[in-house]
Amino acid sequence: MKKSKTTIRDIAGALSVTSSTVSRALNNHPAISDDTKQLVTAMARQMNYKPNRLAAALRSGKSMNIGVIVPMVERSIFAAIIRGIEEVVAQSGYGIIMCQTYDELRYEKRAFDTLFRSQVDGVIASATRSSGNIELYKSVIEEDIPLILFDRSIDELGVSSVVVDDFKGGYEATRHLIEQGCRKIVHFAGDLDIKIYQERLKGYKAALAEEGIKFEAHRVINCPSDIERGRKAAEQIILDNDIPDAIFSSSDFAALGALQVLKSKFKIPEDIAIVGFANEPFTSFVEPAMTTVNQHGRDMGRLAAKAFLDCVANRKGYVPRQIVLQPELIVRASSKKLN
Repeated sequence: MKKSKTTIRDIAGALSVTSSTVSRALNNHPAISDDTKQLVTAMARQMNYKPNRLAAALRSGKSMNIGVIVPMVERSIFAAIIRGIEEVVAQSGYGIIMCQTYDELRYEKRAFDTLFRSQVDGVIASATRSSGNIELYKSVIEEDIPLILFDRSIDELGVSSVVVDDFKGGYEATRHLIEQGCRKIVHFAGDLDIKIYQERLKGYKAALAEEGIKFEAHRVINCPSDIERGRKAAEQIILDNDIPDAIFSSSDFAALGALQVLKSKFKIPEDIAIVGFANEPFTSFVEPAMTTVNQHGRDMGRLAAKAFLDCVANRKGYVPRQIVLQPELIVRASSKKLN
C-alpha cells in the first residue's frame, strides 16, 4: 500500500499540540515562540513533511510563482539574468515560470496566456522588438499584477526597469578603438527598432563626433545578433573593397562571425580591430580573445527580482524607478593595437 503523505495533523499529534500551532510555527508566525518553531521544524523534517503548495495558494490567493519572459534562454546574458532572479526570489519562497519569445510577437502573446493561466504573482520581462506588444504589458498592469522590465524596457508603461547604459557602452567601445588609432570604424547595428541598439549606435556616433571623425552612414551595417549574419557582413566588406580598420559590433555573436572570416585574410587587431557587446563566455576563448562590453546580467536579474519584492511589499506606496547599470569594457587581444 502506498504510504500517505505526512500532514500538519500528524505533526501536531506527534508533538501533542494543536494543528493551528504547527501551521503557525511552519509559517514563522510571531505569536509562536522560537523554541516551539524549532521543535515543529525538527519534527516536520523527521517526518518528511512536504507542504501542499496548491492548498496554500488557494488559501492565500497567491501562486508563489513569478513569470519570467526572455527572448532566448540560450544567450548567456539571459541565462545569467534568470539565475540572478531565481537566487533572490527563491529566498522569499517564489518559484519561476520561464517563457521564451524568440523575439516574435506571437510567442510573446503565448507566453502571457501561459502566465495568466498559471495565475502568476508577478511578471519580470524583457520585451520583444515589436511595437504591437505594449497592449500585452498594459494588460498585466490592468490585472494589478506587478510588472518589472529588464534589458529592454518600454518607457510608456511607467513601470520599474533594470537596464544597462547602452549609450555609454557604445561610446566606450568606440572610444577605445579610436584610442588604438582607428579612424575607419564600422558599426554592426542590431535591430534598430529596439531601443538598446539605438542607444549603442548613438554612443558610437558620439565618440566619433567627439574626436572630429566624420560619421559615414555606409559604415553602419544592419547585422542582427547572429554568427552567420556577422560572417556575411564581413564577406560583403571584403567584396566592397572598402576595408575598415575596426569593427564595433552591437553583439558578440555578429562580432564572432566577422572574426572568423576576417582573420583568414587580415591580422587581428593589427589590420582590423574588433569589439563586441555582451561578454558571452566564448569571447574569452576565441583566438584572438575578443574585447567586449559586460552587461552584468546576473546583477540585472537580482536587481529586477528585488524590485519585484519591493513592489509586492509596498503595493500602495510603491514608486516605479529605473535602475541603470554601468557597462564595463573588457579589453582583450582582438582590439589591443597599442600597449
